Amino acid sequence: MKWLAGVAAVAVVLWAGAAGARKVSRTHAAPQLLSETGLYSDFHQHVVAPENLQYSPQYPLWTDAAAKRRWFRLPPGTFIDGSKPDAWVFPAGTKFWKEFSFGGRRIETRYLERQGDGTWLYATYAWNADETEAVLVSDKGQPRAYPLGAGQAHSIPSLNDCKACHQGRSAEVLGFSALQLSPDRDPNALHGEPMPAPGVELSYLVKNKLLRGLPKALLDTPPRIAAANPTERTALGYLHGNCGHCHSDDSQLKNLEFALRHALTHEPGTLERAIATAVLHPVKARASGQTQDAVFRIEPGHPERSVVLQRMSSRYVALQMPPLGTVIVDNEATTLISRWIAESAAPGTAPAPSQGPSSAHRDEGQ
Repeated sequence: MKWLAGVAAVAVVLWAGAAGARKVSRTHAAPQLLSETGLYSDFHQHVVAPENLQYSPQYPLWTDAAAKRRWFRLPPGTFIDGSKPDAWVFPAGTKFWKEFSFGGRRIETRYLERQGDGTWLYATYAWNADETEAVLVSDKGQPRAYPLGAGQAHSIPSLNDCKACHQGRSAEVLGFSALQLSPDRDPNALHGEPMPAPGVELSYLVKNKLLRGLPKALLDTPPRIAAANPTERTALGYLHGNCGHCHSDDSQLKNLEFALRHALTHEPGTLERAIATAVLHPVKARASGQTQDAVFRIEPGHPERSVVLQRMSSRYVALQMPPLGTVIVDNEATTLISRWIAESAAPGTAPAPSQGPSSAHRDEGQ
């Protein structure tokens, strides 16, 4: 996908620091070692520093079945500006880490840091075989860093790969948002993880003054994706977490008019954007490998000729979606999306009978 390499850097965002916040240099280079980023209090024992808070998004991104752990830290005395619920603003000096493990072994840890000029520093660290050190990877990434079997391998992304996914939209941080940290978590979310202590979700962030300006309505009624049934909620959540960072109304691809990211500014009583822009919406261009009878992004009742599912189910480079970060099809996801499409009806018509999860997990009043 040639467009990926050309994703533009996000514009500098203005932020007013809280009193007492430490000064942050405008820009600096990434440390050469993960141990120098501040993640660990004892690197040799892999003890994470207590000021780094672990969190888990309710709709995780699929990365070929990698096990992940995630942490963040704000500089003392600072806070996240949540006044724009779909585009939180983080203070200079904010740090994020995401650790990827395969087969019980750490392979890489990705690092984000908000710099003093408003841009984000991107870095990735590759662990050695005995996990005694993790060294900064070059901007070119590290191909085939871990074998996955059947000739496939996990690759550590290049700098351009990181920018392709994170930049070009109003919020560069993915997986850390009002919806992803909502306490009203989807019990059927694919690859969902238990919320780690201390339970970083919206009320925790507000109570501990780490998040300010969040509309009170989102605390009174925690955000969730409105859906006709549990299967639809989980399907839309998966598309939000795995596809919405590129396919949204504020991304570089907005001209496609294909929005899979759930927006909290969504107007009540209107169709979810993913449904409005995908169901019975003709594709604008045919991809190589797409079947001739697949003309709609999603065709209700026909998963086999819905383009979204065909692209999710492929790892042929010209067809696959997402185009980066995965070499193995997420079979649980294709099964979920296939069931949702098969059970769906065209907007404005009576829905097909649900055969999703049990009534204990069914959405009500939607």
